[in-house]
Amino acid sequence: MKGFRDFILRGNVVDLAVAVVIGAAFTAIVQSFVKDLLTPLLAAFGGQPDFSALYFTINNSRFMYGNFINNVIAFLIVAAVIYFLVVMPYQQAMGRLRPPAPRMRKCPECLEGVPVEARRCKFCTSALTPEPQPVAP
Repeated sequence: MKGFRDFILRGNVVDLAVAVVIGAAFTAIVQSFVKDLLTPLLAAFGGQPDFSALYFTINNSRFMYGNFINNVIAFLIVAAVIYFLVVMPYQQAMGRLRPPAPRMRKCPECLEGVPVEARRCKFCTSALTPEPQPVAP
C-alpha cells in the first residue's frame, strides 16, 4: 500500500489527473461552441442549419457524416487553441531561457565540430590553436 500511496501522491500523477479533468471540461465547451455557435454561423452561408442532421443511407444503414464534420471542426479548434495558447508561448519562453549555442569550428585533424574557445578536440584530443577573439571597439 505504501508504494501505491507514493505513486498516487507524486506531483506528476496529480497534475495529470487535473489536466484530464480540465481537458474534458474544455472539450465540452469547444463541442458546445461548434454545435451551438460555429455550425449555425457556417450554415448561414451554406444553407444547412445543422451539420449533425446530414446523413446518407445505404441498405438501411445510416452514415452520419454531419456528426463527423462537427467533430473535425471541434478537433481543429482544440488543436488551434492548444497550439496558440500552449505550444507557441512555451517555445518562445524556452527560446529566451535557453543559453545561446556556442560558436563552433572544425577540428583540423578529425573535422568534427568543436567550440571556438576549445584548446583540445574532444573527439581526437589534438591540440587546437585558439582563434583570436574580436576586439571590442
